[in-house]
Amino acid sequence: MGTDRGMAVDGFGTRIDEHRRALHVHCYRMLGSFDEAEDLVQETFLRAWRGRDTLRDESGLRAWLYRIATNTCLDHLRAHPRQPQPRSAPVVSDPGLDVPASDAVPWLQPYPDVLLDTADVVIDRETIELAFLVAIQHLPPRQRAVLILRDVLGWSAQETAESLDLTVAAVKSALQRARPTVKEHLPERRLEWGASTEPTSEERAVLQRYIEAVEQADPSVLATVLRADVWQTMPPAPIWILGREAFLASWTPAMVGPEAWGDWRLLPAWANRQPAAAAYLRKPGESVFSPSWLGVLRVEGGLVTQITTYGGEMAARFGLPASL
Repeated sequence: MGTDRGMAVDGFGTRIDEHRRALHVHCYRMLGSFDEAEDLVQETFLRAWRGRDTLRDESGLRAWLYRIATNTCLDHLRAHPRQPQPRSAPVVSDPGLDVPASDAVPWLQPYPDVLLDTADVVIDRETIELAFLVAIQHLPPRQRAVLILRDVLGWSAQETAESLDLTVAAVKSALQRARPTVKEHLPERRLEWGASTEPTSEERAVLQRYIEAVEQADPSVLATVLRADVWQTMPPAPIWILGREAFLASWTPAMVGPEAWGDWRLLPAWANRQPAAAAYLRKPGESVFSPSWLGVLRVEGGLVTQITTYGGEMAARFGLPASL
């Protein structure tokens, strides 16, 4: 391509833009942040435009863009180092429950499935769900890049080595160190999930039960949807709740009684190939329901085992109404 200036310039922006969503997902995996991924895709395109004469073969455009995106993310992580932090004690907890072995990743943001479905590659659940994102954030950036390129994108050791300016031996060594670390930080039953892009009938049913329980503002109904050791996190806030009784005790005042926040309406959503619910609240004296929070659910055995809750600002990102 370096010998054909017309091909390099004419339509180049259109051709690379066809890979925008897939590159955004790649940067998101590297960073765990939807917003930062947006910025780094833009930086990737800027670097690609500046270096367009180095693309020798149009058929290698995708791999060339992934290489630029990966190194752009690595540069960002070198300039902004961070790592998961051990969680403090739960704000409230049921007695006798074991504290989950999970660190806090306050920068972790959800990814709407409606956007995942626009990528020009298949995005399986096992490579995008929140538990996987949390686990790979424990890896040093270069190990994380190797694992994503090898185990997620399916690149060869040689291709990965060339992309990261490493030897094949260094790639193999990094992957051998990365895999056990990721496995250590995944939920015990996570490997049973397997690859999928569509929600299961069980997840759809549990999500509907969860929505109905919150809308009814009935803690006793909500209790039937939650596993005894359910836990809730609220990134970026360092707040989390452990256990069904603790969860109900924390949320009951918002649902019923003199301190109730108001009336609830929930819409189903899907994030990171997991069920999610977007909650809208109509406060006393108001006429409309406004976005309040978005909860991403992990479901096992027909019950909710974990809820990751984000603010109402997520409604716009998920393409949901500004009010109901």
